[in-house]
Amino acid sequence: MENQSENILYNDLKEAFLLRKDISFLNFGSFGACPKPIFDEYQRFQRELEYEPVQFILNKGPEYLKESRIRLAEYLTCNSDDLVYVPNPTYGVNIVARSLDLQPGDEILGTNIEYGACDRTWDFYCAEKGASYIKQSISLPIKSKEAFLDDFRKGFSDKTRLVFLSQITSATGLILPVKEICEEAKQRGILVFIDGAHVPGHIPLNLETLGPDFYTGACHKWMMTPKGSSFLYVKPEHQKQLDPLIVSWGYQADFPSHSQFLDYHQFNGTRDFSAYLTIPKAIDFMKSNDWWGVAEDCRILVQKWLPKLCDVVGSEPLAPVNDEFIGQMGSVPVQCKNPIELKQVLYNEYKIEIPVMVQNGQAYVRFSINAFNSEKDLIKLENALAELKERKLIY
Repeated sequence: MENQSENILYNDLKEAFLLRKDISFLNFGSFGACPKPIFDEYQRFQRELEYEPVQFILNKGPEYLKESRIRLAEYLTCNSDDLVYVPNPTYGVNIVARSLDLQPGDEILGTNIEYGACDRTWDFYCAEKGASYIKQSISLPIKSKEAFLDDFRKGFSDKTRLVFLSQITSATGLILPVKEICEEAKQRGILVFIDGAHVPGHIPLNLETLGPDFYTGACHKWMMTPKGSSFLYVKPEHQKQLDPLIVSWGYQADFPSHSQFLDYHQFNGTRDFSAYLTIPKAIDFMKSNDWWGVAEDCRILVQKWLPKLCDVVGSEPLAPVNDEFIGQMGSVPVQCKNPIELKQVLYNEYKIEIPVMVQNGQAYVRFSINAFNSEKDLIKLENALAELKERKLIY
């Protein structure tokens, strides 16, 4: 897969992104944002696809996908044959949830701070099979790692078949101690599925040392690839039990490869898979621009401002403000009558793109920080929240 798009070094990384200049973009966590060199690579593949669609999809595509998976596997520290690309993490969760041989009375153990789409997935399949999805209550604010683990352990039972847990939560923006959960579940003989939607490119990830049975993550968030590029990792011993979510040519393949896992899940009908092919470019871009250094600067900014923003609205952070729990996202608990209106006002009146998320009856203003942000964005948010509190939209 020839890389024709040069790596460009930016003195000001703000100039690398295509985002509108008049908006304070504090919602990187939802869908990411794609830097120009990575987006150029995306369009290069799309042009190649349109020049000769048959050759691209049938002949070049499998090799391009293989090369991309090899680079991603190196980045994640795993075997490339244990990865398949999926459009988004929820798709990956559906593959596993649909294929598990759940029996009536079995339990899937999660928390009450998981991502809503995944909650709905487990509710659906558990209801279909007579199993139960246990959303173990987590005390907020979390006082310590040990306090979280104590809360979570209360959910284990002799019926627990699988643990499903976010490594970084969505609404609450918290890094959770998933390594300890993986180790404990293994001792109990229980499978583990980690939702790492926010992890790749945000905090280091080594799948070999983490050791989950299943792991799904997004590349279109913190790795900054185009939208619709994610992966599902599955340990080899579980791969044959996973049915394709879309039954297509890979099932009972005329020309099977060395891996049923890849055959079943790699090609699910005609689609533009160019976004998957930009992952090597994204890895090169991050390496060229010292992205772990960028991430550290962003994390420091989040940790500096999270307590300040909580003070403005009269709340407190959801966990100790340190590297153990807080990365490049911070969630500020707010009291408001209409979260949808609050989000719209922040965008329409203050030109701040930021989500207002609700979970378990509590609203959160979640801010994300990346290379294009500065303290000016956070000062703007601080002033907006203070004004909205005066206006009684926050109370």
